[in-house]
Order: sequence, then structure tokens, then C-alpha cells
Amino acid sequence: MNMSFLQELFSSITQREALQRKFGTRKTAYDHKDLETACQELLNSDGEAASIVMASRALDIYESLDDDNKRAFFGSLAKNFAADPDKIDEAYRLYKADRCNKHLAKLFAVSEPLRQELLRRLNLAQGATYELVKMRQDFLKLMQGHKDFEPINADFIHLFGSWFNRGFLVLRRIDWTTPASILEKIIRYEAVHKIQGWEDLRRRLDNRDRRCFGFFHPAIGDEPLIFVEVALTKGIPDKIQPILAHDRYDIEAPQLADSAAFFGISNCQTGLRGISFGNFLIKQVVQELKQELPNLKNFVTLSPLPMFRSWLEKTYHPDSGLLTPEAQEVLSHLDNPEWTSQPELAERLNEVVRPLAARYLLKEKNGSNLPLNPVARFHLGNGAELHRINWLGDVSESGMKQSAGLMVNYLYVLENIERNNEKYSTRGEIVCSSSVRELSKLGRKLFQGELEK
Repeated sequence: MNMSFLQELFSSITQREALQRKFGTRKTAYDHKDLETACQELLNSDGEAASIVMASRALDIYESLDDDNKRAFFGSLAKNFAADPDKIDEAYRLYKADRCNKHLAKLFAVSEPLRQELLRRLNLAQGATYELVKMRQDFLKLMQGHKDFEPINADFIHLFGSWFNRGFLVLRRIDWTTPASILEKIIRYEAVHKIQGWEDLRRRLDNRDRRCFGFFHPAIGDEPLIFVEVALTKGIPDKIQPILAHDRYDIEAPQLADSAAFFGISNCQTGLRGISFGNFLIKQVVQELKQELPNLKNFVTLSPLPMFRSWLEKTYHPDSGLLTPEAQEVLSHLDNPEWTSQPELAERLNEVVRPLAARYLLKEKNGSNLPLNPVARFHLGNGAELHRINWLGDVSESGMKQSAGLMVNYLYVLENIERNNEKYSTRGEIVCSSSVRELSKLGRKLFQGELEK
């Protein structure tokens, strides 16, 4: 037996127990100043056991604070735990005089905000990774209206980007044999098409024509980071209601499917916003499905078009002067809640709405010159093709309110993903099918000439 190992282990345990006794006395209430003091003590600590105990204590204090004290603490992080400008100036002066690696390393070291090292040390505590994810969730809520908080957000993203690197993520299939603790979270986190209880969940996990996969991280256990729901179908689906139906099966056995439709992708952790998992998830799930079901030919999404209805209403508003009078007159019928039950009116709207949707997806950009629609940004950025715009694809209340009833198929062709991504990322080019391109041309004619955006 290795006695030195045992001695080191007992010493570590003894030291940690002593520290827990030292810091074990707790106040009945804490404020942000107590937390700042605990963080300074953690940064000044030079022993592993001490750091673990101090990190746990600091996180416990944070958890006990109300929103006002949490906001004050983040304000202190922005001001008192930033990089020291004088040290940066001095390090840069030395590097400018002698551009050696030693001075460059020093410049890098002093340029890093002290709060990044603080977050690393807080992460030493047991279960701390998830606690820090929840801390950022608080932070995202409390940073509204505080521009001086933005550097803290950048620090979180920088560190989480490393901690939640693809190499640490574990893909797991989620089915009816998955532990109930995880299934409960799937019901709670589903963000696209709400799961109506356990029977609805069971239908979505049915081995015949459904699959569900999620990414997990070893440091946060059974908390899913993101998951995707898949429907196995014959042909590319164009409507969500049949997929969500409890009593309908498109196929009798998974081997009969030729298409896999991703109809729900849900990010589970608000604190990880801005850390991209979806592109890795979709590509790996495609590989998993191809291995299980070699007959699959099409890998597509059946995606909502959030924000489109609000854009459409602004565009056809009489004061906008953007559309032709004929198009404005047709679109005014969207305000009639009964239009879907009137076939002639519905077809007139179809001839205007879908072309405008194609124009919206291909031409409307945000301040970064990327597609205005967030779902389009996600899939196009992952190398998908804008394949088809489906009329009355989602006639639920939410689908009508957000997407004017439309749903979109984004097509993932494995051998084209990298090429599509390169076109999109380097030239801003959106790869689309000929049918979407033709719809966009029709949409252009609905605008009043030079007033078109």
C-alpha cells in the first residue's frame, strides 16, 4: 500500500475539516460585501483544500443573496475585479522594448481580468460548474440596463466556451427507459412544442417513429444542456400537427422511414446562452441515425418562423408604404381569426404570405448582416440549406401568432454542410432551393419598386 498517498489523503481531509470549522460559523444574513470579502480571501488562498472550502463558502453566500445584493456584487466584479490598467501599461512598455515571449506572457497575464481567475477558483467547489451556470442565468437577468456589466458577460462566455467544449460533451439517447429525473427535465425544458404530460412524452419517445437525443456534461450530471426531438417519416413533412398527434403513425417500423425530421431543439440552460451546442448536436445525431437506419435519405428540420408575423404586420401597415395596395389589402385579412376556414381567402393569403416569407428569410438582415430570423441564423450557420416554406404548417395559436402559420424545412446534406457553411460565413450567401428562390422573386414584386429594402 502506498503510505505516502494515504498520509497525503488524511492530511487533506484533516485540513479541509479544520477549514470548515473555521468558516463554519454562519451569519443569519449576508450582503454583497460579505461575498466580496469571501472572494478576495479565495483569490489570496494558496492551498487546494483551503480554496475548495472558500469557494464553497463564497457560492453559499451568493446563493443566499437577494437580487439587489447580487446586482451590487456584479457591479463590484465589473469595477474591483477588472484588469489593472497600470500593470497593462507597464507590461506593454516592456514588451514594446523587447518583444520576447517572457514579456508577451506577462502582458497576457496582466490583461486578463481578475474575475476570470475568481470564476476558475469558484469552480473548484463540488457542483460549482452548475452553480456558476445558474449564476450567469441570474446575471443575464440583472445586467439589463448596465452596459458596464458587458465585460463580465464576455468573461463568462470565454470560460464556459472552454469548460463546455465539444470534447467534454456526452451524447445520450433519451427514451422511455431513461431515468425519470431526466424525463421530468425534458418535459420542463421543452421550448418549441410544449409536452402535455407523461403520455405525450411517451408518444414522443416511441421507438417506432421517434428519437430523442441530448448533450450532457460530466460536471453537471443529469442536467441536459440541449436536446433534439426527431420524427421518422416517409417523405419530408410539411406540418407539425400530425407529428404531435397522439394517435397517428406515419410508419409501422423505423426501417420504413426515409426521412428524419428535427422538430424540436431545446436549449435547457439559460446560463449557457451564447455557447453553441446545436451544430454539434445535429451533426452527431445525423451520424447516429445513419448508423442505426441506413435507409434514411433526408435529414431536415420542421422549424417555426418566430418574429415573422410581427415583421409582416409592420411591412403591410398602411403607413409603411412598402407593399403594393393589392398586397396590403390581402394581408389585412390576417386580422380575421376565421380566415383559415375560408379556402378561397386562405389561398389568396398563401399567394402573398409565402413569397414575402421567402423574401424575409433571404433579404432581411440584422445589424451584423446576418438573417434577421434567429432560427434561420442557427440552421444556415450550421451549413443547412433553406429548402421549403410550408403553408399552414403550424395552425396552433402560437404558430399563427408568431409565424403566420408557416413552418420551414432546413435540409442537412452531410457532404454539403462544410461548403454551405463557408459560403454563409465568408460571403453571407444563403444556400436555398430553387423553389424558395422563385418564391423570393414573387415576393419582390409585392414591394413598391425602389421602396423595397
